Amino acid sequence: MQAGADVKALVTQVCVMPPAEKSDMKERILATADKLFYLQGIRAIGVDTIAAEIGISKRTLYNHFPSKDALIAAYLERRFVAQRPSDKQPAEQILATFDSLERRFAAKDFRGCPFVNAVAELGPQDRAVKKIAVAFKESRRLWFRDRLNELGVANADALATQLVLLVDGSIAQDLVRDDPAMARAAKEAAKVLLRNAGVDVGGDATKAAKGRKQTPQ
Repeated sequence: MQAGADVKALVTQVCVMPPAEKSDMKERILATADKLFYLQGIRAIGVDTIAAEIGISKRTLYNHFPSKDALIAAYLERRFVAQRPSDKQPAEQILATFDSLERRFAAKDFRGCPFVNAVAELGPQDRAVKKIAVAFKESRRLWFRDRLNELGVANADALATQLVLLVDGSIAQDLVRDDPAMARAAKEAAKVLLRNAGVDVGGDATKAAKGRKQTPQ
């Protein structure tokens, strides 16, 4: 009996992956999927390719993600990163968004917005993907709106929508032209919108003319 119990314990030890190791494997799968999905496309990459890249079996992959759809959703959720808090003034934070875009455009691995790419590839009928993409885009729009409210801008909601259109438009232009200067052009357009809303973007771009609230045009 003792020998049988010892063998059973050994089999259990070998076959059951410790929680930490499971977590590490899940992250490896997700990181690999993230890289391949973003650089080569979701439709172009199957679970076979991801498993082979890591050196695991499809069964092991499915132990962590029961389907490709689940892996796609996890990939997009991993990309859904909140904006970092900043000590900069609100107008400066808004304009710095376009500086960050310019740096990202200059990177060799830039392939556009992963959320837009996913919806474009999988179609609007994939409601799970579309839901995540809409939530991400809306979070960015609300971030702009919050900064505009801090500046005392009238109709901040509409102006926030205009600013996210500049962000997405500059991304599309960079993908077509391969020109990081598209972010600078979008930044100049953002300055015009902010000035029309009564925000002082000259000098350090930190003041809002709260007494002269205007509706964005």
